[in-house]
Amino acid sequence: MVETLGVSERRACHVIGQHRATQRRVPTPRHDEADLTRAIVALAERFGRYGYRRMTALLRAGGWRVSAGRVYRIWRREGLKVPMKQPKRGRLWLNDGSCVRLRPAHKGHVWSYDFVQDRTHDGKVFRMLCVIDEYTRECLAIRVERKLRSSDVLDVLGELFVRHGPPEHIRSDNGPEFIATALRDWLGRIGVKTLYIEPGSPWENGYCESFNSKLRDELLAREIFYDLREAQILIEAWRRHFNTRRTHSSLGYHPPAPKAILPAAFMPPYYVEAAA
Repeated sequence: MVETLGVSERRACHVIGQHRATQRRVPTPRHDEADLTRAIVALAERFGRYGYRRMTALLRAGGWRVSAGRVYRIWRREGLKVPMKQPKRGRLWLNDGSCVRLRPAHKGHVWSYDFVQDRTHDGKVFRMLCVIDEYTRECLAIRVERKLRSSDVLDVLGELFVRHGPPEHIRSDNGPEFIATALRDWLGRIGVKTLYIEPGSPWENGYCESFNSKLRDELLAREIFYDLREAQILIEAWRRHFNTRRTHSSLGYHPPAPKAILPAAFMPPYYVEAAA
């Protein structure tokens, strides 16, 4: 406007309602702008379904001191796409206003499990049994086999109960593998209460359904499995990443079970002398 209409800078800024400092101040990018941009693009290439808030948490975990606003500015400037938010689903309520679904109150309070199905490159079906702790969001196991029966469910739960201890409740749908008499009797003998959702109401098993959607969105929809063994290895690697590195907004952008570095064992001075 200044060059075209021949008016002063003061007059032009007054007409369009813009502060004069915006015309005089020369933007000076930060010294680490290029490095930060490369780091954000690299994370976006690796984790294509993560939004800028989760990217900010990953950057901070990697040592960057950066705000979410700065990451968002670079995110938009580089043309990165923010994943669309999932629509909220209704919940099942009783007449007294209480919710049917038991909410987890502590670790080991409520587990949930469900099946997910996919195919290898040759078109053959394989199934995944996913078990999660609803309170910590930790994925305790993903068993990958061509076929999974109630006996396999019992084997997986038995291994997890030995490793983590049995939960107070375990939630599932009404699939034949979960309502088998042998499985229900075994859970009853060790004091684990079963919670079965209403038929056709997957939102009652919302924690597990949310995990299943992340599994599909971040792994199954992005990988081609050429055989069952490759699927088992890649899915187990993703499970470990999900537990130890992937940040969760419901946990304050922290992973469910981050890796802990144990300090070296204390060696008393008399131990060295005794060994000598």
